Amino acid sequence: MKTIEKYVFRSFLSSFLLAFLVLSFVLTIGLMVQIVGFILDGVSISLVGEFAAVGFPETMQWTIPLALLVSSVLVFSRLSADSEIAAMRSCGVNLLTVMKWPLLFAFGCTLVGAWINNEIVPRGHEVRRSLKSRVSVDTGLEILEPGLWIEDFPKVKIYFGAKEGNWLYDLIVMDYSDSRVDRMIRASKARVESVGRDINLDLYSMTVNPLDADHPGMARIARYQYTVKDALADSRYAKKQKDMRFWELVSKIAGMTHLNRMAEEEAEKDGETSPEEVKRLKKSLRQAKSKMKTELSKRFVFAAAAICFVLIGIPLGIQSHRKESTAGMAISLCVAIGYYLLVMLMLNLQKKYTLHPEFLMWLPVAISLCLAAKFISKNR
Repeated sequence: MKTIEKYVFRSFLSSFLLAFLVLSFVLTIGLMVQIVGFILDGVSISLVGEFAAVGFPETMQWTIPLALLVSSVLVFSRLSADSEIAAMRSCGVNLLTVMKWPLLFAFGCTLVGAWINNEIVPRGHEVRRSLKSRVSVDTGLEILEPGLWIEDFPKVKIYFGAKEGNWLYDLIVMDYSDSRVDRMIRASKARVESVGRDINLDLYSMTVNPLDADHPGMARIARYQYTVKDALADSRYAKKQKDMRFWELVSKIAGMTHLNRMAEEEAEKDGETSPEEVKRLKKSLRQAKSKMKTELSKRFVFAAAAICFVLIGIPLGIQSHRKESTAGMAISLCVAIGYYLLVMLMLNLQKKYTLHPEFLMWLPVAISLCLAAKFISKNR
């Protein structure tokens, strides 16, 4: 490594480490507040540790690319403002030569990001969802925030608007335990406690509609004891796409292709299957496969943000003529918002699988590479 390359890379690396630490602190403030709240509410230390262990690494999918973007813009805008870039050019040093080591470092961060997005983040989702199904009610309801439907209990969905200690307020219970009828239970408040594997709800000012399969009308009861059977039993859940690691997701995609082929073969053999049914089945399989491919593409696009941000950030930093800190942060913010906004827009196209959102997901990367090629050619 030449002296000038070492000088630039050392400045880049120190700026990256500082930006990474600051961004990590900012993005984990909410997580730390939750952890402190769990401890003050008496949640077990082992559960808090497991919650933290899956929470902190997940932030790296955001902090690494953003730290690279900030350091690229700030370092090279400072070099430009101090006329060091001009001095390098006058000495015959090409911009690509100066960019070499930051780009190699960004490429390494991209590989790390791909591993985090495909292994660490899915594991985090899996652990969080597993915790909900096996912790006791006192700790479980601390993790499950008010205002969200709790769907992890067998044949029951629970919603509550607020919680104070063991008291739940504005409670709604959807009871699916009777196959003949679905019941909605409402209560102004309820005291919750666990008895073995069951959850007991002491409901106040309760209404139930219907009362049961034999009495279809609504009933009002001042106080009622309701039990959710086996709510705290260890249970396995059907993994969602975001819970699957790389090879699991790839295997599922391959399985969808095989199922689609089998459906076509069965339709040809079985003359009783109508063309509409075959078409409906194939449509469902193609849509599920497209969603899985889109999820896989999203993970790599998030990882590719690292090298894309460096490729764009360096020439944009050189072109910045204002005070480097102010202009650099503004440029970094615009680039990051534009990149991730495009990713979110492409995610919204998952239902329209005919547009191939798994390929459109790479649009932010393609735009970034085109802009980088244009900006770098102007600054060489």
